[in-house]
Amino acid sequence: MRSAGTSTSSSLSTLSTRSALTAVCAALALTTACTAGSTDSTGVSAAGLPTVRVALGIDASYAPFYLAVERGMFEKEGVNVELVKTEGGPAASQAVTAGTAQIAANADSTALPLMVDDPGLRALGVFQSSDRYLKVVLRDGITSPQKIRTMASIGGLGLYATHQYLRKNGIDPKSVKILQSSAPEIPSLLERGSIDAYVLYEPWAARGAAAGGHIAGRSGDFGVTYVQWLLAEDSWLKDNEEVAGKVFKVVAAADKLVGSDPEAAAEASQKQVKLPVDQTVKVLPEITFTARGIAAPDVIASRKIVDFLLAQKLVKKSPDLDSSLLKGWYEQHAR
Repeated sequence: MRSAGTSTSSSLSTLSTRSALTAVCAALALTTACTAGSTDSTGVSAAGLPTVRVALGIDASYAPFYLAVERGMFEKEGVNVELVKTEGGPAASQAVTAGTAQIAANADSTALPLMVDDPGLRALGVFQSSDRYLKVVLRDGITSPQKIRTMASIGGLGLYATHQYLRKNGIDPKSVKILQSSAPEIPSLLERGSIDAYVLYEPWAARGAAAGGHIAGRSGDFGVTYVQWLLAEDSWLKDNEEVAGKVFKVVAAADKLVGSDPEAAAEASQKQVKLPVDQTVKVLPEITFTARGIAAPDVIASRKIVDFLLAQKLVKKSPDLDSSLLKGWYEQHAR
């Protein structure tokens, strides 16, 4: 863990394409070995289906993937999917950059800075969104935002939400020490008194509330709505659009199932990543599980996030949003 000092320093900037493979191999719980420069799928399954590795985090927002795997939905669509489970944050998209996965699931504000170092990274469409799933957790005894002196944050979405929360409450983020950490570590930092607050998704928000803290708000309270994209590397996508479309079709169908049967989605999440069923059922309604293509409002929202990244000197330039955000791809390949 590294401190960002009194501001968000270059230690929070994205990994370069050259160094991403090393970091990803160390961070991912891969079911297959890391292979330098590999952008191909793992070939075919025993049933003769094309195999695609999909990198994603471990929390309830990925319930559609867990449910689809448990029910064999990918195989029925003609593709074998292996889930590459990461610690969250940028690790999923970094796996695609490094070639250890072909598709990733990441939030917009997490993926956008990675697109600067990897101009081949493409957002295919949205599979969910929320302004309720990220929550503000304050340490007991911290009765107002003005009493916050130290926070912890993951990169990408977490950092963006942290800054927006502080600014909404009239606090200059430079006046607060923001520590870079991973999601599983942050509730323990709160319990030890090392930080006063954080903004994070479940189950880490609830764990902080149970470890000497309390939930004091949601991201929508301070104007943050995130979307989660499916992403792929252009060098792989150009030869595998049909396969990628099949993966997205299954995710879209699983989205609908999560909405209609959250209990089944929670049970699948428990089997796949050991999330408690009762907690998952409780938080799933906080997420809108709807698949769609990338539209003009997504580009506008992305430019706002990029402006934040530029202002914080976390990126040196904007990614080429016209080529990185594939408007119309979902409608053409995944419906």
